[in-house]
Amino acid sequence: MADDITPMMRQYRQIKAKLPHGVILFFRLGDFYEMFFEDAIEAAPILNIALTKRHTTPMCGVPFHSVESYISKLIKAGKKVAMCEQTGDPAAASGIVRREVTRIVTPGTVTEDNILDSNRHNYLAGICRLGDLFGIAALDLSTGLFWGEEVSGADALRDNLRRLAPTECLVPDEQLKDQVLSGVLGLTSSSLHVTGCEDWTFEYDAAYDGMIRHFAVKSLEGFGCEGRNCIVRAAGGVLHYVKEELLRQLGHVRSFHVRSSSDFLLLDDATCINLDLAPLRAGGGTQTLLKVLDVTKTAMGARKLRDWTLRPLANLKEITKRHDAVESFCKSRSLMTDVREAFSGVRDMERVLSRIVAGSGNARDVAAIGQSVACLPTIKTLVESSPVSLIRDLSAAIVPLPELVGFIGKAIVDEPPIAIKEGGIIRDGYNAQLDELRHSATEGRTWLAEYQAREQQRTGIKTLKVRHNKVFGYYIEVSKGQSSNVPADYTRKQTLVNAERFITPELKEYENKIFGSGDKAMALEYELFLEVRDAVIAETKIIQSTAEALAQLDVLASLADRALNMRYVRPKMTSGDLIRIKDGRHPVIEQMPDTERFVANDTLLDCTTNQLIIITGPNMAGKSTYIRQVALIVIMAQIGSFVPATEAEIGVVDRVFTRVGASDDISRGRSTFMVEMQETANILNNATSHSLIVLDEIGRGTSTFDGISIAWAVAEYLHNNPRVKAKTLFATHYHELTDLALTMEGVKNYNVLVREQGERIVFLRKIVQGGSDKSYGIQVARLAGMPQEVIDRAGEILANLEEGEFGETGQPKIASRSKRGKDNPLQMSLFQG
Repeated sequence: MADDITPMMRQYRQIKAKLPHGVILFFRLGDFYEMFFEDAIEAAPILNIALTKRHTTPMCGVPFHSVESYISKLIKAGKKVAMCEQTGDPAAASGIVRREVTRIVTPGTVTEDNILDSNRHNYLAGICRLGDLFGIAALDLSTGLFWGEEVSGADALRDNLRRLAPTECLVPDEQLKDQVLSGVLGLTSSSLHVTGCEDWTFEYDAAYDGMIRHFAVKSLEGFGCEGRNCIVRAAGGVLHYVKEELLRQLGHVRSFHVRSSSDFLLLDDATCINLDLAPLRAGGGTQTLLKVLDVTKTAMGARKLRDWTLRPLANLKEITKRHDAVESFCKSRSLMTDVREAFSGVRDMERVLSRIVAGSGNARDVAAIGQSVACLPTIKTLVESSPVSLIRDLSAAIVPLPELVGFIGKAIVDEPPIAIKEGGIIRDGYNAQLDELRHSATEGRTWLAEYQAREQQRTGIKTLKVRHNKVFGYYIEVSKGQSSNVPADYTRKQTLVNAERFITPELKEYENKIFGSGDKAMALEYELFLEVRDAVIAETKIIQSTAEALAQLDVLASLADRALNMRYVRPKMTSGDLIRIKDGRHPVIEQMPDTERFVANDTLLDCTTNQLIIITGPNMAGKSTYIRQVALIVIMAQIGSFVPATEAEIGVVDRVFTRVGASDDISRGRSTFMVEMQETANILNNATSHSLIVLDEIGRGTSTFDGISIAWAVAEYLHNNPRVKAKTLFATHYHELTDLALTMEGVKNYNVLVREQGERIVFLRKIVQGGSDKSYGIQVARLAGMPQEVIDRAGEILANLEEGEFGETGQPKIASRSKRGKDNPLQMSLFQG
């Protein structure tokens, strides 16, 4: 019966009923957070704690002092957690103490350091579809970063989400039924948590109103999203979800900006993976370009470099600014070293500040802000006279705030405790009233020791002790054998098996004085801490803009460090179509330990006479490494980095496409060959004359003659179609494709040098002009340890096959066209939309 439940359980059920479905309630009871009913059943196995029962109610609990580690486990399992705290004073409560849900933590709204990866953003993404357009709004609650973008088509949405790697995605309930959108979300990541939201929160009027109220503006013109329907809907939906449904503070979310895809080099998901740019998920592979480049000194810089790596620039002017900045640091190594050393004292200001503004920050967070801001004058002085405009602009954005540093240093002790209501935070000498209360409390402890000694002497009971517990406060404890010697002014409070407990008027009087001083001191310390915290919050906008400038400076100095230590050079960037690299190297492979000496190679690509480069050679010779390194050098240049070469001239590209390797996609019923063909179709349908294409072994997923036919047709299309005409590196085992150079002006043949030593081969790793007429497959099989009997038989079979492969002229038979094939539109149907 409902009337039979306890007041506490009634309170629990009322609070639980107001929560969204699926949220696990952490209900504070004393020193524990308890879970009941289905929450306990769901949480206990994830947390690896005991599931018990009280009467018939399933329950489990975790200690309050280690609650963050348990929240972390639930969040990583994709769960949502509501924190229900005691908001009333238990001592003053006449009945049950008042409790309220103070925040709801979800995968996309985590701010705790022990859960987050400091080197990557933790994004909550909102998505809204209008026709073929998708609005994306991304909020990192841990830093306050909030931005939006509009993309066209499901493929573009999927690529953006995979690169963004949000941990939680918000979608209007009605659009969850959309097969296209749900398909994209389902394939983006198995760990992505998708949350449906009420449709009205994504309606334009409601979203627009929510944004102007949050930012306290009259229109969204200043954010560049006035009238941007999709973006506004997505952003407004995110704000409503975090503020109203999760009850989170957003005081540190001070701005919103719109990203334009035209400002960035577009990299689809396949390219990011194929080129190993950066781990797209926490715990991903370590051999990546980001791993090579990242020697940043701060977590803010590490996150910024990751963003730059996955979203290189496509604007020549902005790329040049970054190169100028990196070069200036390279020219003054001592300045670069001093700047990087000055960063060593800078903490993660963005995330620390977000906790402080949200009300969850403690005294250590405040001290961290003070420590970080104290480093600013040194950094600013080092860079403010730079001749480079970007560095001067970043220096101007750094505001030292000496008064705040002094205030924090004067008020907060060097090593403050985590708890903010138990004292020990404020320095002696900061506040006279606090010093007096502390003195009284200290004096009281001294008095207790003296009182115990006096009573021992007065009563003659040497074992007499003055003790304390929460029930009686301070009391005198005497053993049973000495109880007959107790004076008449002792009042008995409790009888134990081996002892008696007493109180005296004098002891109780002083207890009130001690307790009063201690409690008042802690209460005053908390008030003083809040004053300091409020002083930090008042400078939120300045601290955030300073942190952004520091992050960029950290990255630029990091890139300069890499350039100097890795022998990188500044690339000459142009608006033309030429890519010319002298002695280019693969930035990741050359840094791998225990590898052979890396052989550098040249590259010449343009949209006229060197538009399509056919590269032949055996497996393991280095074709794939070479074509990847060219793509990586271009991407590095557009990040703003110097590049691994002795000389480089690079015309800015709009997209880099890669078609490298393939595997079955069992979840979607796609074979290796189907994956290969779909990725190739994407390239042919979306590449432009400003793109760079890297193709590795097109057609190998089917029979030899089918594969050659498709590879040949793809190469012709890339060369002949005026809409595409993209700069292309085409590595292949089909040496028949070298005949393309006989009839097409923009095709050039290159091969990887191999030295033959009898029946064995040595890979020289050098790319030279000219085609290869041998695949050396059998020799490579020998290197792999294939039995000699198999090697010999393979040689016999190869000789038989080669006799019938060529026509009388020695030209591959596929090089000629039938009259029907010349104009047959069905030949390209695999690649057309």
